[in-house]
Amino acid sequence: MTLRGAVALYARISQDRSGDELAVTRQLEDCRAEAERRGWTVADEYVDDDVSAYSGKARPAYERMLRDIEDGLRDAVIVWHMDRLHRRPIELEQFVATCTRANVSDVVTLHGDYDLGKGDGLFMARLMAAMAANESDSKRRRLKRKAVETAEAGKPKSGGPRPYGFRSDFVTHEPAEVAYFHEAAERVLAGESLQSVVRWLDASGAHTAKGNQWTPSKLRALLLAPRYWGMRTHHGQIVAKATWEPIITPEQGERLRLLLTDPSRGTHRAPRRYLLSGLLKCSKCGGTLYSAPKSGVRGYACMKGAELRGCGGTYIYAAKLEAFIAHAVLIRLDSPHLVDAMVSTAERSEVAAIGDAIVADTAQMEDLMKLWADRAMSTEEWKLARDRLEARVQANRRTLTRLTEHDAIENYLGQGEALREQWEGLNLSRQAAIVKAVLDHIVILPVVHRGRAGLDPERVAPQWRL
Repeated sequence: MTLRGAVALYARISQDRSGDELAVTRQLEDCRAEAERRGWTVADEYVDDDVSAYSGKARPAYERMLRDIEDGLRDAVIVWHMDRLHRRPIELEQFVATCTRANVSDVVTLHGDYDLGKGDGLFMARLMAAMAANESDSKRRRLKRKAVETAEAGKPKSGGPRPYGFRSDFVTHEPAEVAYFHEAAERVLAGESLQSVVRWLDASGAHTAKGNQWTPSKLRALLLAPRYWGMRTHHGQIVAKATWEPIITPEQGERLRLLLTDPSRGTHRAPRRYLLSGLLKCSKCGGTLYSAPKSGVRGYACMKGAELRGCGGTYIYAAKLEAFIAHAVLIRLDSPHLVDAMVSTAERSEVAAIGDAIVADTAQMEDLMKLWADRAMSTEEWKLARDRLEARVQANRRTLTRLTEHDAIENYLGQGEALREQWEGLNLSRQAAIVKAVLDHIVILPVVHRGRAGLDPERVAPQWRL
C-alpha cells in the first residue's frame, strides 16, 4: 500500500428535505477512519453542503480542491461514494484531466478504489458517473411528475419561502397579514394607487413575508397571485382549485386582475398632487386642463401646444375649486337617486356568478391546452373550442368591469355626512377615486365677474356619472 501524505477528503450533500442522504459529518467521519486505516495523512477537508453535483452549479469546496490538486498540493482523494464527487460524466472528465496533469491517480471510496491511471479504474469511474447521471435524471423526472400531481390535486408545494398571509405549512392563515392583505385589496379596488397603498403599509409597519419593505411591484404581484382567491398554479398556470381557504373571493381576484393588468394603467406614476387631474375640461375648446401653478399657487390651465391641443384660454385656481367639488360629491353621496342607481347597476349575486364563470372558463381553456398537447384533439378542434371560450371570457370581463366600476363609493352610499368627517384623513389618491366614481368630468367656463374674490360657482359645471 502506497503511503500518501497530502490527502484530500471530500464530502457533499445536496438539498435534503427528506433526510435520506448521509449527513456530511457522517461522511467525513467514515473518510477519516479510512485514511487512518491506510496510514494516510489528511491535508485538508473539502465540504460542499446543500449543493447538487448534477445541477452544474458552482461547488466552491470542490473547485478549491481541484486548484490544490493542480498546484501539486494533494496526492490522493478520499470520498464516501463516487456519486458524492461527480454526477455528470463531463465533470468527471475534467477531474481526470486535472489529476493526470498533477500525476494524481488514487481516488478512494468506502465502496472501492479507483486508479485513474489504469484503464479498468478509469472505466469503472466513468461507469459510476454515467449511472449517477442516469439516477439523477430519473429522480428529477419523478420529482417533476410529483410536483404536477401535487399541483393538480390543489395541494400546496413543499419547500421554499412561505407566501404572505400564510404560515410555514402554506395552508394556515397568518391573521395579521391577512388583515393587511384585505385592506390593501380593498384600497386598490376602490381606486387607490399601488404607490399610495405601499406608503400606507410602510406607515403601518407592515413588511413582506421576508421582512422587507413593500414596493408597488411586489404589492402588484401579491394581489395578482391566484393562490389568494383559492386557485393552485403550476409554472404560472391555474391547474386546480386549492385545498386551502382563500383570503379573497374569486370575484374579487378577477376584479383585481382586470384592474392591475389594464394596459392604460401606468406602471410608474408620480404621487398625485391635484385632486381633479384629468377631470377638468375647457368650455372653449373641450381640451383637458392640466396642473399649472402660478407664483407658487396651485391651479389648472388649458394649455396650447402641438401635443396638448388646448386653446390656452382657461385658468382656475385649485384649492377653492377642489373644496367646492369635494363638498358637491359628499352631498351627492346622500342623494336617494344615487343609491337607486347603484343598486340597479351592481347586483352582487350577478357579479359573483360572472366571476365564477370566468374562473371556470379559464380553467377549461387550460384543460383544452393539455388535451391538445397530448394529441387527444386536433389543432382545428382546439382553436374552435378555445375561441368560443375566449370570447365568452372577454364578454364576461367587460360585464364585470361595468358592474364593479363604482367600488370606490360602495361603502359610502348614504354616508356623505360621515365621510365628510373622514375626508381630510383620506389620502389624495383615495379622495380622487371617490370623486371619479361619481363625476364623469367638470366643464370650466370663462370668467364672468372679473375682480370677484374666491371661486365663482357659475364657472363650474359638473357632469355627473351617477
